[in-house]
Amino acid sequence: MSTTMPAGVAGTRIQTSSRRARFLRTLRKLHGWIGLWGALLGLLFGVSGILLNHRAVLKIPAAKSIETTVQLPVPQPLPANARALAEWLRAQLKIDAPPGRVREEPAHPVAWGDKTLMQPAHWQFSFMSPHAGVQADYWVGSAYISLRRSESNFWATLGNLHKGVGMGVGWVLLVDTLAGSIILLSLTGVLLWTQLNRRRALGLAIVAVSVGVTIELIVGAW
Repeated sequence: MSTTMPAGVAGTRIQTSSRRARFLRTLRKLHGWIGLWGALLGLLFGVSGILLNHRAVLKIPAAKSIETTVQLPVPQPLPANARALAEWLRAQLKIDAPPGRVREEPAHPVAWGDKTLMQPAHWQFSFMSPHAGVQADYWVGSAYISLRRSESNFWATLGNLHKGVGMGVGWVLLVDTLAGSIILLSLTGVLLWTQLNRRRALGLAIVAVSVGVTIELIVGAW
């Protein structure tokens, strides 16, 4: 005995299958374009990550920085605060990078044996970029400011790019797009693998939960 599927049901199934096929084709294209976007930055972060992660084991001597220290007379009259002094120094030395971390420690009494001495205010700030950095140290009242400059070679610069040292908001947002593309690649990859099949999706969910529970038990045991 043969059974004939009603025309309406058959048409609905065909439409559903067609919509799923179109969705999967669009998803496959999206997956490919996202992968292309993240390929260059992914290569940069992958290579630099391997170098940073295994630099001690592999004894990679490539990343090097050359440091020099100088004393520079401060202007008179003295700028009102650390940030104003940082802007003066930036103009004086023609530094492209804006001042990063600025720290102002006010004058305060400190114990010295059986006496109490007044320690002067202490200003610290830095200018950082992937290939070079300047760190400034100044004790208020002194006639000189101490500067320490470090210049990185190519491999050290690559490591600084990996860590985002001295990079601005634009680089942070660019790296965020890489992180977002990895998330999207993971999600679209899972959907493409399951082909929107419920059995595959259920099996993947079971495997994911099992792996998660196993990792939790291992971490808990440690």
